[in-house]
Amino acid sequence: MISCAVVVPAAPLLVPELVPGTRLADEVRPAAVDAASRLPSRWVAVGAGDAGSAPVTVDADRAGTFRAFGAEVVVPLGAHAAGQPEDLPLPALVAAWLRVRAGAESVRTELIAGDASPADCVTLGEKLAAFDDGEPVGLLVVGDGSARRDTAPPGEEDPRAEGFDAAVATALARADTQALLDIDPALAAELRVAGRAPWQVLAGFARGGAWRGELLYSEAPRGVGYHVAHWEGA
Repeated sequence: MISCAVVVPAAPLLVPELVPGTRLADEVRPAAVDAASRLPSRWVAVGAGDAGSAPVTVDADRAGTFRAFGAEVVVPLGAHAAGQPEDLPLPALVAAWLRVRAGAESVRTELIAGDASPADCVTLGEKLAAFDDGEPVGLLVVGDGSARRDTAPPGEEDPRAEGFDAAVATALARADTQALLDIDPALAAELRVAGRAPWQVLAGFARGGAWRGELLYSEAPRGVGYHVAHWEGA
């Protein structure tokens, strides 16, 4: 049974070996690790896959590597994962990296198409809500806000991005499932929001229940909105 959830960014910035010498991650990294450490020892992660892709499950018996992002940082998805490290999708790598940092036992990652409809996101969320094998499980939701904040490179910024991320931050702080479900997929795509589908999976999972939300971090250190939040049953 999944009784708590955490939202974190799908950010290579979290991994020190990928961003040596920068202070940009000094706040978001400990916030993400702290949030993940609040989950039980077994996790299910949700992240966005390629647009138009079929749902994909990355099982906890695999190991990934961040070599495609600049460093051979190996991250097993489970404490007993075997086999050669693979170039796994970024949400699975981030989930595995956080699992190692938090000392959790395992994380299975469910990838839903980045352009999935809100209805499809709700369907996956409801499926996760129905999962119960008798052991406590935490839900890790991996996804970024807008990549067009005012700290983005010249020409990439969009004046709507800050308000969009502020609304998402408020929804996460209040555990407002309807506000997350109301996110317009077209606007999110224009603002290059990678977290829209995973957040709407979270909303589908939590819809109809009583939840308490806590926002632990919400900034845009590299022109991308990063949010860290913790939800638990009220």
